[in-house]
Amino acid sequence: MNLVLAHDYLIQMGGAERVVAAMHERFPDAPIYTSAVIYSALGKEYDNADIRTSWMQRLPFIQHHGHFKKYFALFPSAFRSFGEIDADVAWISCSTFAKHLRFSPRTRTVCYMHNTTRFLWQTEDYLDYEVGSRPLNLLVRRALPMMREWDRAAAARMKVLVANSRNVQERIKRCYGLDSLVVHPPVETSMFHTSAEEEGYYLVVSRLLGYKNIELPVRAFTRTGQRLVVVGEGPYDARLKAIAGPSIQFRGHVNDREIHEHYSKCRALILPGEEDFGIVPVEAMACGKPVVALGRGGALETVADGLTGVFFAEPTEEEFLDAVARCERISWDREAIRAHALQFSKEAFVGKMTALLFAQ
Repeated sequence: MNLVLAHDYLIQMGGAERVVAAMHERFPDAPIYTSAVIYSALGKEYDNADIRTSWMQRLPFIQHHGHFKKYFALFPSAFRSFGEIDADVAWISCSTFAKHLRFSPRTRTVCYMHNTTRFLWQTEDYLDYEVGSRPLNLLVRRALPMMREWDRAAAARMKVLVANSRNVQERIKRCYGLDSLVVHPPVETSMFHTSAEEEGYYLVVSRLLGYKNIELPVRAFTRTGQRLVVVGEGPYDARLKAIAGPSIQFRGHVNDREIHEHYSKCRALILPGEEDFGIVPVEAMACGKPVVALGRGGALETVADGLTGVFFAEPTEEEFLDAVARCERISWDREAIRAHALQFSKEAFVGKMTALLFAQ
């Protein structure tokens, strides 16, 4: 059957891009429609992919990290500019605008939603972080009602909606008034193994964005002097380094082997913000490491309190440090933590998605 894949943009190698990579591995001949791509930012999984970009690929600075979001108002028209795509089946990976693609009426469209469009529906949590310019912020807020209607209509055109978590499933119902299925995203659990190594530091692996709330552990551990290693890049890099004390180390971008090494040697992974699902904590658990997580969002579906990690209820330094202290008092069973992580394997995800794509 004629199958196509789609994604919002391929300009970084985050969790959503790894989900797309899993589908590309399963269906290597299917073209991938996207707004723009930075080939150098993608992993080897995309080396032979047939990636088809919109006119946004030619925009100034589109291939510079952090700049692409400034073009947010253009993404819907960029996806519509592909015209009507004639396919038997389409799998659309979406957290923002890929659902604006147009397909033949006969196409079975399965939209895998990492989130509802965050800046439209989680405005107070997200917009001020991402749009710091006050005039532009006010302009975006004025346009929100119209853009929300476009977003609702695009979601309603999809024949099957799939949420990456119960957390996102609830948002889809609340924002779009639509029902959806839940399929948790794939984690390459086979790449990881447990280790008795530990060098006493805590670990954050994340894009350095405001809503990720990495400022919380940086400030808390700067105050206590506990060691924290931060892996990742992003626009908040300079701000975080400015408030960090000598016990905080920033490693920037690292390869998969180095990330695995950091998981193996850390005392625990820190997840300080609310994630829609969160692949990183599952990777850490696949290494037998516990997770100290804000008790909201996807963490409630992946982390088992007392078995594979501990929660803190509010994003305050006091509650966070209390959770860290509880984590240090528990004698963790590395194999039990890994066994819990295995339920989120790539094989389970691909099998469920394939069944949905070709369901009669």
